[in-house]
Amino acid sequence: MTPAIVGMTASRRVTVAAPALFRRGAPGGILFTMRRTRLPAAGRLASHAASRLIATLLVVIAAGCGAQGAAVPDATGGTARQDARHATASDTSFAGLVARLSEPGGYFDTDNLVSNEASYLHAIGALRALGVRGGAFVGVGPDQNFSYIAAVRPRIAFMVDLRRDNLLEHLLLKAIFERAESRADYLALLFGRPAPRPASEWRDRPLQEIVEYLDATPALPDTAADTRAQVLKVVRTFGVPLSQADLSTIDRFHASFIAAGLDLRFTSLNRPSRSYYPTYRQLLLERDLDGNQASFLVTEDAFRFVQQMQRHDRVIPVVGDLAGEHALREIGRLLRERGERLSAFYASNVEYYLMRDGSFERFVANLAALPRTPSSAIIRSCFGWTCGPAHPETVPSYYSTQLVQTIGSLVDEQARGGYRTYADVVSKHVVSGRSTSGSVVAPE
Repeated sequence: MTPAIVGMTASRRVTVAAPALFRRGAPGGILFTMRRTRLPAAGRLASHAASRLIATLLVVIAAGCGAQGAAVPDATGGTARQDARHATASDTSFAGLVARLSEPGGYFDTDNLVSNEASYLHAIGALRALGVRGGAFVGVGPDQNFSYIAAVRPRIAFMVDLRRDNLLEHLLLKAIFERAESRADYLALLFGRPAPRPASEWRDRPLQEIVEYLDATPALPDTAADTRAQVLKVVRTFGVPLSQADLSTIDRFHASFIAAGLDLRFTSLNRPSRSYYPTYRQLLLERDLDGNQASFLVTEDAFRFVQQMQRHDRVIPVVGDLAGEHALREIGRLLRERGERLSAFYASNVEYYLMRDGSFERFVANLAALPRTPSSAIIRSCFGWTCGPAHPETVPSYYSTQLVQTIGSLVDEQARGGYRTYADVVSKHVVSGRSTSGSVVAPE
C-alpha cells in the first residue's frame, strides 16, 4: 500500500567525469557521453563523490551569488539555479533531475519501507503478454519497483511518491547498489550482516540459500554501525541537498532493516499491523502466476540490470502527487525531450484514495499526457473487499490482488465517463496475468 494522493564489480567501467548528458544509444539503455575508466571499488566511490560534490557545490555557490534566478554553469554543462527546487531543463545531473521533477511533499501514515503486496509479482505475466518492454517506467513506493524494472528493462525509471521519506529511502537503496558487488552483498549491506565469503562462490547461489545465510547470520554491532556510516557517506555524494534531519531519517531507515532483518514488514502509524502483511523474506521468495521466482534478486543478471541503472543515475526518485500539477507533467516533458515513451506505470492502490477524495480524474489527465505506446500498461493493486467479491484475478490465500490494464483503455474509459466508482476501476479492461494453462500457483 502506498501513499494515497501521490504515485560491478571493482573492474566495471565507471564514470570518472561529472554526471553527463543522456543520449540515446544501443539497445538496453540510454548511454552516457562521458569518459570512463576501470577503477577499484574505493576509487569508484571517490570518483563519484568528487563528481557529485562539484555539482552540489555549484548549486550552493549559485544560491549565495547573484540575483534571484541567476544561473551558473554546472558540471554537466547545464545550469544550477539559486534555488535547487528551480532546476532548469538543461540540468541533467541526478540531483538536477530530482529537483526539477519534484514538488513539496505531503503526508501519509505509513513508513512503507517494504511493500504489503504479497501479490506484486502476479503482474509479470500480463506485462509479458502485452509485450511491455523498454521505454520509461514510473512507480510508487519502495523496492518492489525494482522487480518490475528487471522484468520490463526500461531505459529510465522514476520513483514518484507523495512522501519525501520515500525519496530518502531510495537514496539509501541507491547507496547500497553503489557499494554492492553481488546480490548477496547487496542484501548483506541492507541488513547490516557480514557478506558471505568467498564472494565468488555466492554469485550464482539460489536466492533461497542467500536468505538462509542471512537468517543464520546475526548483525554484529560493529559491522552494522560501520555499514550504516559507510552507506551515509555514499548518500552524501549524490548531490541531493539533504538536511541533518534527512540524513538522520535515512540512517533510521537503515537501522530498521538491520534490527528487523528479513522479518521486516510494512507498518502504519495509525493502524495495527495485519497478519497478511508479508515479511521481506516472503517478498524475496514470492513467485509469479506461472510459479517462477521473479524478484530482481533471483538472478545475478536481473540484479545487475537494476544496479547499472542505479549506478548510471537512471532511477530518479521524485517527490510528487500523482494527481498534482507538477511531477507527472514534468516527467512527461522530460520524456518528450528525450524521445522516450512510457512503458509501465505502477500505481499500487493509490487510485482507491484518489477516487475517494475526488482527484482520480486529474490523475488520469496526468497519465494521458505522458507519451505512450499501445502496449503501455498500468499496474495496480487492490486489497480484500476493495477488489469486489470474488475478483477473477485474486489468488486464493492472497489478500492483495495485482491488476494490469493498458493505459489507452483507461484513458478512453475515463473519457466516456465509465469510472464512477473504484469498483469500476478494478473491474474494467483487466489484462489477465494467469498462465495460458489456466493454472495458478499459490504460495508454499
